[in-house]
Amino acid sequence: MLLLLFYCFLVVATINTLFYISFFKFLFSVEKAPQVRINQPVSIVICAKNEAENLQQNLPYILNQDYSDFEVILINDSSSDETLAVMEDFELQDSRVVVVNVESNERFWGNKKYALTLGIKKAKFEKLLFTDADCYPKSNQWLKEMAQGFQHEKDLVLGYGAYEKVKNSFLNKIIRFETLLTALQYFSAAKNRHPYMGVGRNLAYTSNIFYENKGFVSHMNLLSGDDDLFVNEVANKTNTSIVYSEESFTYSKPKKTWKAWFRQKRRHVSTAKFYKKSHQFKLGLFYLSQFLFWVLSFVLVVFYDWRLILATMLLRFAIQYIAYGKAASVFKEKDLLWLLPLQDLCLVSLQFVIFIFNSLSKPQFWK
Repeated sequence: MLLLLFYCFLVVATINTLFYISFFKFLFSVEKAPQVRINQPVSIVICAKNEAENLQQNLPYILNQDYSDFEVILINDSSSDETLAVMEDFELQDSRVVVVNVESNERFWGNKKYALTLGIKKAKFEKLLFTDADCYPKSNQWLKEMAQGFQHEKDLVLGYGAYEKVKNSFLNKIIRFETLLTALQYFSAAKNRHPYMGVGRNLAYTSNIFYENKGFVSHMNLLSGDDDLFVNEVANKTNTSIVYSEESFTYSKPKKTWKAWFRQKRRHVSTAKFYKKSHQFKLGLFYLSQFLFWVLSFVLVVFYDWRLILATMLLRFAIQYIAYGKAASVFKEKDLLWLLPLQDLCLVSLQFVIFIFNSLSKPQFWK
């Protein structure tokens, strides 16, 4: 029995290690300069629900972008605070701001995709750049950098949405570690010509690809997925580009409590079961190999030859460190490397718990 478990452990460790090696093509590729400098008009689209304070803080950074021609579509999704008033104040002050007020609709109540659809219809430019009300760009070059992703035949641009660093907070490290891993996965997949998701904190696509694919119709009934499910449905090896220069990053304030973050992740994870089957299989295999690696490690290091187990673990950790080390450099998250094994174990455990909770009940509305 122990011998069989050991062989299973070797298979699991090998599969998990091969996943990390598959990230190398993205991590160690040279970022090419854009073939053509894009300077076409862009509509920045921001959907907000009860985000008055964040809009006050972050909209000035959006409006300060160093770009010749853009507008900002602000969508008030049935807010109960001062969100609409804040939006209208910005609209009065700046002609580039267009407000779309979405009132409660019994059929689509609590559905961000309905509100986003109305905002997209209001946009006057073909190229659309999306972010959230609680996000702000790294620099005034964000719009210019993301726009360069719209090269010939590229209708979909994936960007990086980071979270602010909070000192002396293990929760903050877990949040940023999970964000780093997610970015590593979807950027690598796109680099390998198999794009499967993006994040709404920093995502761009053309109105043409939105309308040609009937927008969010195929998953309008789902609470989440205005970003990852849409990308999963329309992205392919020829129409998708990636932008990951530091000036293209956006930043958000992370959740402050484990409970709030846990609820957020439950909502995000709930959409994965609606991905294409091939993407579900690959993601499922990765996370299963992560989970089984740790479980079998703990069992076999006690009941089997600990030297063989430790040697296998160290080899896997070495490849993992290379992948995460380079990723931390690319995405400016180097402080996450110090506690890598602990963060890895903690994240695997939390993902297993989230899977159990989502199997028992559905997550709530987006706000």
